[in-house]
Amino acid sequence: MGDHSGEFPSWSLDTGTDAAAGLPVLADVDVLVVGGGAAGVAAATVCAESGLSVVIVEKYGFFGGAAVAGMSGTICGLYLATESGGPEQVVHGFTERFRSVLDEHGGVTGPQQYGKTWTVAHDPLIWREVADRLLDDAGVRILLHTTVTGVLVENGVHTGVVVESNAGRSVVWAARTIDASGDAAVVARAGHATRFGDDGRIQNPTMFFRIGNVDVDVFREGYGADTICPPWVGDAIKSARDTGLDLPRSHVWLFDTTRPGELLVNATRVVGRDGRMLNVVDPEDFTEAEIVGRRQVRDYTAFIRRNLPGCADAFVVDTGVEVGIRQTRSIEAVTTLTNDDVLTCRKRSDGVVRSPWPIEMHSGDRPRLHWLLDDYYEVPYLSLVPRTGENIVVAGRCLGAQHEALASARVTAQCFEYGNAAAVATVISLRKDFAYRLVPGAEVRVAMRAAGSSI
Repeated sequence: MGDHSGEFPSWSLDTGTDAAAGLPVLADVDVLVVGGGAAGVAAATVCAESGLSVVIVEKYGFFGGAAVAGMSGTICGLYLATESGGPEQVVHGFTERFRSVLDEHGGVTGPQQYGKTWTVAHDPLIWREVADRLLDDAGVRILLHTTVTGVLVENGVHTGVVVESNAGRSVVWAARTIDASGDAAVVARAGHATRFGDDGRIQNPTMFFRIGNVDVDVFREGYGADTICPPWVGDAIKSARDTGLDLPRSHVWLFDTTRPGELLVNATRVVGRDGRMLNVVDPEDFTEAEIVGRRQVRDYTAFIRRNLPGCADAFVVDTGVEVGIRQTRSIEAVTTLTNDDVLTCRKRSDGVVRSPWPIEMHSGDRPRLHWLLDDYYEVPYLSLVPRTGENIVVAGRCLGAQHEALASARVTAQCFEYGNAAAVATVISLRKDFAYRLVPGAEVRVAMRAAGSSI
């Protein structure tokens, strides 16, 4: 594996403190969080509630990342997988805090069967509102509609970033940076090593969508309680391809939402029109993914209307603001979460996040699932710390992990907890003047457990 930066289009990146010359200073804080998805919201909230000054930068006008902009729509990774019994929640902490606030506002369903485990579906609007409230109440300085265009690094030490908005360019100085971009955007801009999947092969993105005007009772009676489609649906999809519909994926998932008459659909498989893998870090590939994905949504909806019970009069409510991204860059970390760690459900003294989620590999005609029955593994703290660079840590799906391991570790419940772990490590790093790589994972674990995480 290794650094694949040469395989993709290069862009002019500003690094070094000279990039800040002549620019106004927008903020000078303890902590800068880049990215407002599950990991970023958790990291910023926990840091601010610990008494640190925090700025969070988010490119969209709302929080949510892949969960909202990508409309992945579910909080996966909460429950054990099992072949007997009901849902058993084994991940709590910030994840459960966020889920419970969603529940208070009618923004999340109860557990829904997903093969041998369970997941919950959330309302994307309420997700945004809960994030707004948590960050605002914690005293985080929020910068929406703002992107990072340069990183400030001197002798390997991160000191801040250059940001840009319609108001122009400015500088945010920060004693610590948490890269919760999902793409390791700050880490990569600084020149630290990253990798793309398995020798450049990444999991396919998906354009998620919601359909309305469904008779959900009739639908469930015919489709079944499991959100993963029964075999007859897969067979019908294969047959429908002969009618000219673009239905590349035959194994699809349909979830109930919090809204009456509505389903969340995970069905599309987005590749280039020439059949190649799309690297959505590249804006041209990202653009192609959006266009191809939206076209597939129309064809899958036509299939659903014609073939699934209770859906004859269904219509598309909306698609994701962006295609749902499962994988781009992963950092080369001090410690790598390995495929074997996941397969053997390894527990460790420096583990800071539990994951019971299966290895869920999206490529080809149908996703592949490897279940971790009645067990979970623990993600090591140092998988969040880049191998090079100081005063920077990551949170979210860009952690250091091998390809199959990431296919389990990347989901939403765990991303909330990565943000939680990064925040706890940041508090320790600042208060003890420790480099991130010298913060003991066991100490992060103890602090997280004391605050309610199940680790």
